[in-house]
Amino acid sequence: MARPPVPVVAIAYDFDGTLAPGNMQEHVFLPKLGVEPAQFWAEANAMAEEQQGDRILTYMHRMLEWARFKHLPVRKADWIAQGAGITLFPGVESWFDRVNAAAQQRGIAVEHYVISSGLRELIEGTSIRRHFRAVFASGFLYDGSEVAIAPAIAVNYTTKTQYLFRINKDALDLADDTAVNAFQPQDERRVPFPNMIFIGDGDTDIPCFRSVKELGGHSIAVYPNGDTQRAARTRKLIAEGRVHCAVPADYSEGGEIEHRVLSILDLLAARAAVTAPMPENNT
Repeated sequence: MARPPVPVVAIAYDFDGTLAPGNMQEHVFLPKLGVEPAQFWAEANAMAEEQQGDRILTYMHRMLEWARFKHLPVRKADWIAQGAGITLFPGVESWFDRVNAAAQQRGIAVEHYVISSGLRELIEGTSIRRHFRAVFASGFLYDGSEVAIAPAIAVNYTTKTQYLFRINKDALDLADDTAVNAFQPQDERRVPFPNMIFIGDGDTDIPCFRSVKELGGHSIAVYPNGDTQRAARTRKLIAEGRVHCAVPADYSEGGEIEHRVLSILDLLAARAAVTAPMPENNT
């Protein structure tokens, strides 16, 4: 596969705690049920521990159980409608257009991706879905009436790294396991790892933080503005060599995360200029 004529930079985001506060289930789904988040997560985690199950699959199972108990519809359209109620961090709505414009000014292209343990159906309903080239997240299986019947895919903290390689190789079809595992020379991969930025918020993102950083890309940890405890946790990630920096999850124009990302784009644009091949008529 030939690389695009313009260098492509991929920014991959976790979702919960990175683009939106808290867990997405707590924005609309749990309030509709009338269930306290602490109760829901305690039950799901206890079930996973007791039965030695995957925590993501277990919470998805519990979501369907609670929905049936409360007679809450779980059609795909219902999930998407709930996604529209997710509150985003400051500046997120305009972030993507600003970053894209800045990249274009530097002669590079930026693509945005989500890699999340949350639900792809809820993300589909958000106002920012249109900005993502692909959303890799947990999701449900549906019957012929598009009613959720069981978990279909679970994205946990270790499986998240698979999707970095899917971006790297442009192997975005989840039904195709061949492309992501096929040999592909480094100089033919659509998005080299040094052209990746991963933005996440905590421990579940550590495998992605480490993979991107160690393979030459840039990892950024974010925390809620003013949350000193979370800020301290993310600063620990810097000390441990897992991320390059930790900044507040405020994506407003002129903010710290914008400054850091645009600085990375400057670096990548300069590297592209230095390594660009000479025109054939120049000797």
